[in-house]
Amino acid sequence: MYDSRVFHRQLQKRPPMAVGGQGVYITDAEGHRYIDASGGAAVSCLGHGHPDVKAAMHRQIDQLSYAHTSFFTTEVAEQLADLLVTTAPAGMSHVYFVSGGSEAVEAALKMARQYFVEIGQPQRRHFIARRQSYHGNTLGALAVGGNEWRREQFRPLLIDVTHVSPCYEYRDRNDGETPEQYGQRLVVELSETIERLGPENVMAFVAETVGGATAGVLTPVPGYFRGIRELCDRHGILLILDEVMCGMGRTGTLHACEQDGVVPDLLTIAKGLGGGYQPIGAVLAQGRLVEAMRQGSGLFQHGHTYLGHAIACAAALAVQQVIRRDGLLDRVQAAGRVLQGELERRFGDHPHVGDIRGRGLFWGLEFVQDRNSKSWFDPSVRLHARLKAAAMAEGLMVYPMGGTVDGRCGDHVLLAPPFIATDAELETVAERLGKALDKVLADINLT
Repeated sequence: MYDSRVFHRQLQKRPPMAVGGQGVYITDAEGHRYIDASGGAAVSCLGHGHPDVKAAMHRQIDQLSYAHTSFFTTEVAEQLADLLVTTAPAGMSHVYFVSGGSEAVEAALKMARQYFVEIGQPQRRHFIARRQSYHGNTLGALAVGGNEWRREQFRPLLIDVTHVSPCYEYRDRNDGETPEQYGQRLVVELSETIERLGPENVMAFVAETVGGATAGVLTPVPGYFRGIRELCDRHGILLILDEVMCGMGRTGTLHACEQDGVVPDLLTIAKGLGGGYQPIGAVLAQGRLVEAMRQGSGLFQHGHTYLGHAIACAAALAVQQVIRRDGLLDRVQAAGRVLQGELERRFGDHPHVGDIRGRGLFWGLEFVQDRNSKSWFDPSVRLHARLKAAAMAEGLMVYPMGGTVDGRCGDHVLLAPPFIATDAELETVAERLGKALDKVLADINLT
């Protein structure tokens, strides 16, 4: 047993001690520097130690650190909400602040249920989501999530949710099937599922706009989400899009759904909202949902102690102002092309990299034992865990995960570097990742 009183995620070995961070780098207590090529978990969009964000937090601490939202609002929360509504998809009128992505998803699920109760449709009780999705680790979020490894031991505690196929083009699009035809096939599957449950009984379809942690950056095929939106509208079903990981500029537009031409009813955000400077997440809600509650019970029957925390709102407001002021959405698009080029140069012909996929500064590499058959490595090899350790040894932080294919089999790595990363730093990311992968493959005799 290692010497620590902290209940760490990994209980057999204490992680390195982080003592500093600046720009794209984090430094540990031994003096080692790591390029934060995953932004932690796609969080650190401005990197570490940004002076404008720190200054905003200090100003807010001097003014007011905390006021419970059952008694007060704060100027900074109102300013942040105004900014987010101004830049939100059409029809979004209000923002509900929470402390992170899982809380945002929980709140969105409750909003959906209360909305239908308020408008006199209390029989709607079903959520439909997708296999291999990830929506958070609280019980409601875990229930709509579709990663079997995360769900398995907690299954008796979870509400019953129906799951349909993910939009996983690399493995699931048939030979001779166009991307558009594949997307339409998935829409038909969802339509058949809705009919089986009874359209009048379904509350919402929940999906990550771009799949994140558990599937390794699954980008939707053209027309897929437009078909989903039309289907939901036909049956009065809400569309909840989870952009906790892929949103707030990560894919090159502020909201990932902009690139797919759809507007959700509820949109969850976190991670890049505050850039890791304080815990914060939010739900953006369509005006008609808010108005139904206002005209009905007059309240949203939900809440947490740290909703709309003033310092968290100040940090997030500063992060979003910097992104706008410095034109960082344009930078994400340009830097994304650089990173894509470096990944394709280094891994495009690699015998054990089956797919390179992504948008903006959000990229995933899926590893295979054989490219032709797309066969995966035996889970006992733990390729993803070996790769994380090897990358750390190279001074690189990446976000690998196992169970890519079905929750048990398959491995991928996720990259989500800060928006401020230079071209040279992105080149270094690809080079160090390549060295780490080569070392892992040599250790398991696959080079």
